[in-house]
Amino acid sequence: MFIQIKNLSKVYNKFLAVDKISFEINKNKTLGLLGPNGCGKTTTIGMILGLVAPSNGEIIIENKNINKFKRHEILFRFNFASPYVELPKKLTVKQNLEIYGRLYGVHDLNKRISEISSDLDIKKFFERKTGELSSGQKNRVSLAKSLINKPEILLLDEPTASLDPDIGDFVRSYIDEYKSKNKVTILLASHNMNEVERLCDSVIMMKKGKILDRGTCKNLIIKHGRDNLEDTFLKLARSKDEFQ
Repeated sequence: MFIQIKNLSKVYNKFLAVDKISFEINKNKTLGLLGPNGCGKTTTIGMILGLVAPSNGEIIIENKNINKFKRHEILFRFNFASPYVELPKKLTVKQNLEIYGRLYGVHDLNKRISEISSDLDIKKFFERKTGELSSGQKNRVSLAKSLINKPEILLLDEPTASLDPDIGDFVRSYIDEYKSKNKVTILLASHNMNEVERLCDSVIMMKKGKILDRGTCKNLIIKHGRDNLEDTFLKLARSKDEFQ
């Protein structure tokens, strides 16, 4: 397995945010991380990124426990995008991409910025301050930042939240196309069930810090006797039972 999460937990001031979860992601696959607000999705992503220290458990990348490894030697292979984590507002779009590109040690940075900016159609507001952009523009810039280093592992936390249908479809199409052309492993947290069905090879569903169930979208829909993934999600979110 490319990524292995083993018995991962996080406690904040006696509150158990993530409760001994375990899962795996195969190389070049996309795993959907689903669940209601407060179920532990963002905390899980934070622990994988190294932004949040786990209380217990292991995060293993290619058989290396990243909590025991020199983190800087592996984190250059990661990147992350979320509409809830803003880029420096007073910097222009171009300045943000240049700074993050340097932080990741990107070679031939100007060429890479030009490539990703053309792909995501953000060149036309290169010189505008990031804080002045619309939500859709900010999301595309955040996605460009997350791909600046051509990461092998991409963590996406609701990448199309608050986007109108047209821009949301553009972003989903781009992510799907980028994955098909590049060797990238993706963990996608989302509340958009159509997005999950479109992009994910498999999903895990969380509630109150625990994993309730896992499988492909199709198999989970059949297993729970529903017509679509959204109805399956609602059943699990509202249920008092534990599945798996």
